[in-house]
Amino acid sequence: MMRRMVSVMREFPFSAERPGITYVYVQPVSWSEPTILERRFRPGLDLEQAVAMAGDLLHDDYAYVFEANWDLWGPSEESDQWTLEPRLAKFIANGKRFDDGSFQQNGHIQVDFGLDTPFLYEDLDLSEVDEARVRSNVQKLVQFTQSVEKNCGISGRVLWSESEENLAQKLIARLQKVQ
Repeated sequence: MMRRMVSVMREFPFSAERPGITYVYVQPVSWSEPTILERRFRPGLDLEQAVAMAGDLLHDDYAYVFEANWDLWGPSEESDQWTLEPRLAKFIANGKRFDDGSFQQNGHIQVDFGLDTPFLYEDLDLSEVDEARVRSNVQKLVQFTQSVEKNCGISGRVLWSESEENLAQKLIARLQKVQ
């Protein structure tokens, strides 16, 4: 499980401003239980060190969560300019017996990119330059997922969004608008 996790995270384009793993926690048995390990790192910890730390508590009824950042374009809150900013991503490894075998539904390795806003910006009228930035964000997501599929020996992948709509279809629709 941890070898797979490392192989997936090695493909991730870590933020230049906030590189490395910034938070690790280990969740025993189910999400309703208290964590047994939580560590924050600033600056971020080397990937292998973070996985080794969590791997000391390796059990098939645990989940392991690693947080990192990657740089995505978005409108600045202070001005009307777009900036390249670190955005959170979570990597979750689900043990086979964790949360009543939830890996069967969620997979052994999950990557949570948070809200789909950086890839869609559906509610904004975008300039040509801003459209290029949204395309850049989507390309980074697609390159990461393709790289994981090609280099990590996974058997499947799902792009899921909290809106419960098909994220792949939403991305295609948005890209068609900004092309």
